[in-house]
Amino acid sequence: MIKVNEAAKIAGVSVRTLHYYDKIGLLKPSQIGENGYRFYGEADFARLQQILFFKELDFSLEDIKAILDNPGFDRRSALESHMELLVEKKRRIERIIASVEQTIQSIRGGTTMSKQEMFEPFDMKKIEEHQKKYEQEVKEKYGGTKAYEESQRRTSGYTKEDWQRISEQVGAIYRRIAAAMPKGPADEEAQEAIGQWHKHITDSYYECTTEIFRGLGDMYVADSRFTANIDKYGEGLAAFMRDAMHIYCDRLERA
Repeated sequence: MIKVNEAAKIAGVSVRTLHYYDKIGLLKPSQIGENGYRFYGEADFARLQQILFFKELDFSLEDIKAILDNPGFDRRSALESHMELLVEKKRRIERIIASVEQTIQSIRGGTTMSKQEMFEPFDMKKIEEHQKKYEQEVKEKYGGTKAYEESQRRTSGYTKEDWQRISEQVGAIYRRIAAAMPKGPADEEAQEAIGQWHKHITDSYYECTTEIFRGLGDMYVADSRFTANIDKYGEGLAAFMRDAMHIYCDRLERA
């Protein structure tokens, strides 16, 4: 665990920024000491990296929180899209550098650059196209979908008793899946339990499509916080659930 001052230095942000992210629920530290000091772990840094990536694309903090908190968020897919946009930005910088070099050479040689040669490297059209396309895809997939809106609508009305009931249901389903682990993820007992988990998400939050359900399985392994929480019910349960959920989705999609 790393203290907030050190975490801020590593990430290149201010301590005040991290305090604010904590205040609005965008980035909660994994641990808060008795003295009130905030401590950040690997999963916190992974989330902070995503926050900074989305900020680079001019997403609001409200939108970023909604996207990252969405159960269907796929970190690897998001990183691949980030990479695509950053590569285009890199190409633009390289064109500008080449233009500077060409301008220097033209001054030394007494030649004249055409207007197109002078200003073409500054063209933002391709980057803007990439950015708009990505923003639309992200908002449709994570921040503006019917599933997200339905989840917000349902959970906003839940009482303390509702959350207690849901928590008990989750524990019971996890234990049932863990009990089926020795038989393998494709076993009917495991698949029935996974079907119960799928139904629980649909009943409690939103209509869980196979795409979202498959993404959730991947997230249980990719996000260490989910892995640690699920594995409390059985060592390796998170990975087992991912495999079983993929099989479950494949069967539904073939049906």
